[in-house]
Amino acid sequence: MKPRVQGVMSIIPSTFNEGLPAYTVVGGAKRNASAGLCAVLLSRGGRYARNSCFKELQNGGFDYVLSIESAGEHFDIEELSSAFPFIRFILFKEPANLGQQINVAAAEADTPLFFVLWNDFHPIFRLDAERIAERLLVKTPEPENKRQCVRLCTATVLQNQQFETLPIANAPALNGKKFETVPFIPMKEGAPSLYPFEAAGVYDRANFIEIGGFDAKINQTHWQLLDFGLRVWLWGEEIRCSQNLRFKLDDFSAMGDCVTDEGYPRFFLKNLAPVIQSDGTETKSKNHDFDARRAHLPLRCFSSYLFKSGRGLLSAIRGFIEIRKWVDDNSRRFVNNINEISAFWDYAE
Repeated sequence: MKPRVQGVMSIIPSTFNEGLPAYTVVGGAKRNASAGLCAVLLSRGGRYARNSCFKELQNGGFDYVLSIESAGEHFDIEELSSAFPFIRFILFKEPANLGQQINVAAAEADTPLFFVLWNDFHPIFRLDAERIAERLLVKTPEPENKRQCVRLCTATVLQNQQFETLPIANAPALNGKKFETVPFIPMKEGAPSLYPFEAAGVYDRANFIEIGGFDAKINQTHWQLLDFGLRVWLWGEEIRCSQNLRFKLDDFSAMGDCVTDEGYPRFFLKNLAPVIQSDGTETKSKNHDFDARRAHLPLRCFSSYLFKSGRGLLSAIRGFIEIRKWVDDNSRRFVNNINEISAFWDYAE
């Protein structure tokens, strides 16, 4: 049984639900507040004091907390759910990657916004969910798109133990035909980033689900985050860092894990390989008219995909056909190309 609380409800596309792993939900019978923002707590292990972390989120005024629990035995869940009735513990039956965990949290949330945090993040400023929501929620949604949030994702800014701001933002760079990312320190409010570092940030739930969330078929975290972030920008949405969401981090690795694995070819086909062209029609926005665009995945990309994927011929053909259909189904959602996104950072900073 999955207890639900009253709040903003929306229809979740079946394609989003189909990719969710098996899980159960324990607790969460009460609501802590009504700010329109819930917290999603990710865990790095048992060495962090859960009680103090939950109390901090309670005092921060979040509507409720979704605590993501790893697969395995959970001896303290009953005790904790009794002490903190506003916490829903999400228990996975099998190991789930980072993107799967957040997708499940988005499906379970019923607030306009959800805030993904790790249990080793220590807030520099006092957490205030109501104030965070006030800054990010649109007061009067535009009638055209009924947007509830100013952007799809507002990422956190992180500091080390010496309170030095860390290079957690990333900019795109084209080195010839090679696509690279360049980490930088977000010094300005609203600095753009290709993706939220470690997925931490405040998300517009409805738009997150509409865009498809994280690709659960990409297991390696770096490529999963980059796939999500690049899709956000290619489809005309934004990810920006906020100085108001500043946390101290116990440990930090600037480089991260970006080893090319089986997830890279899928990321490549979905984001770098599609060709985006004008389809000859005009689309009106509230400010100007512009040529409507359409993306397609050329067949010539298959040989490169076959080589990069390391899969057998039949398996590679099936994978290519799947992604080619995905590009075709979402062809009109590609409003930017890689060159335009890379050029954007030249003046954004």
